[in-house]
Amino acid sequence: MTRDRDPAGRPRNARPRDGLGRPLDRAADPGSAADRIPDDLVITGAGAAALADRLLRDGRPFHAHEVLEAAWKYGPATERDLWQGLAQIAVGLTHARRGNARGAVTLLGRGVQRVRDYQNGGGVQDGDGSRRAARREASPFGMNIVSFLAAADDLAARIERDGLDAIPAADLSPGLLAVRG
Repeated sequence: MTRDRDPAGRPRNARPRDGLGRPLDRAADPGSAADRIPDDLVITGAGAAALADRLLRDGRPFHAHEVLEAAWKYGPATERDLWQGLAQIAVGLTHARRGNARGAVTLLGRGVQRVRDYQNGGGVQDGDGSRRAARREASPFGMNIVSFLAAADDLAARIERDGLDAIPAADLSPGLLAVRG
């Protein structure tokens, strides 16, 4: 099988995907490639938060994950845990929408913990190699982190307790921004 590769030889996936990131047959849906998040997307900060919020609210957590992953790759190292944790929550939402309760609970929990570690300072390495707690904004880039994490925690608990069938679809589309922009 031949894979699409970027100039550095890293694999790319130009195959069209549905709203939950599942591969589609190119012949079955030739227009879906327009819905892809580019592999080389460079986005950080407020732009990443706004686009991820829109995708989450539109029920497209797989695509939100790709945006959040780009922010984690291209943003400053001090924000890595924030973006990585948010991306994990988006993957958890993707698992929930695909019917994978166990994967949803696991990834929602990992993501929430990573973002909480980030919020609590996690520790930043100083120039001399020592670690210190970093002060974190409560709502970086206009995101309502407290509400988003509470929704993810609540969702994971409800999935564990009641299963996915008891979860309304609207609960799988939490907003990330404090005010929808």
